[in-house]
Amino acid sequence: MFKKIMPFLLVTTILLAACGGATETPTAEPATPSGPRTLTVMTHDSFAVSEDVIAQFEAENDVTVTFLMSGDTGTAVSKAVLAADNPLADVFYGVDNTFLSRALDGDIFAAYDSPALADIPDQFKLDPEKRAIPVDYGDVCLNYEIAYFEENELEPPQSLEDLTEPEYAGLLTVENPATSSPGLAFLFATVGHFGEDGYLDYWQQLVDNDLNVVNDWETAYYSAFSRWGGEYPIVVSYNSSPPVELIYAEEPMDEPVTAVVTAPDTCFRQIEFVGILKGTENRDLAEKWVDFMLSTTFQEDIPLQMFVFPVNSDAELDQTFVDFLEFTEQPVELSPEDITAHRQEWIEAWTETVLR
Repeated sequence: MFKKIMPFLLVTTILLAACGGATETPTAEPATPSGPRTLTVMTHDSFAVSEDVIAQFEAENDVTVTFLMSGDTGTAVSKAVLAADNPLADVFYGVDNTFLSRALDGDIFAAYDSPALADIPDQFKLDPEKRAIPVDYGDVCLNYEIAYFEENELEPPQSLEDLTEPEYAGLLTVENPATSSPGLAFLFATVGHFGEDGYLDYWQQLVDNDLNVVNDWETAYYSAFSRWGGEYPIVVSYNSSPPVELIYAEEPMDEPVTAVVTAPDTCFRQIEFVGILKGTENRDLAEKWVDFMLSTTFQEDIPLQMFVFPVNSDAELDQTFVDFLEFTEQPVELSPEDITAHRQEWIEAWTETVLR
């Protein structure tokens, strides 16, 4: 954090023996800071934003923004909670609904009723005290390679239950929820859909149907997924993956070669938040940063940087997303409180069922 410069007032008293009077040296003027102030934003390692967007905020507010990358979401939240009495930054962005209760219970955020919240739909506002302000969202869903199902004259799965059927045996790759954020989100989807009494039975059926498990999304998507030369035509990824594939294709494509299963109760929605850290000495700048993250300038930059979507209803999407993004109308929902209370229990039970 920043060092607070304390001007010292030096008062020198000179005794004049001749007249018994005293004179004081002039009081030193406090030093005036020169140059822009600094705002520190703590975030997870997946954070990305365009340089020109940051430059705009810096120019408008005469500030230098620095980013403190702090690991994955869970690690970053833990660091922020441990440093609650001596915050590492002014603002923390990136806590999502899977770790929200941990952050709020840790009392790390100061409430802020941002005027920009007027443009945010209520469905994203999970903290009524306005300590955690929603910024973006994304849905973790089943993705599949279109060509595989066409060539094999097989209908793509339309539900979680379909994946237990014989015709889908050996087709699915998932990420380990103990080591992967989308893997954890998919585990939550199964808990929300089948309930605590039924989700482990479902996972056992997947295991019996030749489920493939890897440690991270990169391995699942770029090594196991048949789209990139792997053996598995169904993978747990994001609803943004098909249009992102189209946007960043090395050779131009007219339409995505992958698709998403968006039937009710098949996806889990992750919502990310920003909050002003208690104890910041830059509260005014922190408020401006929160407002800026909710502005259309920042919100419209999000999809092509982090492949998640703006919560500001006035933000416009890149035309490729407009044309090809498959929205989830009924994602699985779990309360942040339930997630915090049972996250580790569910992961350990999953590990015992699936990996042992």
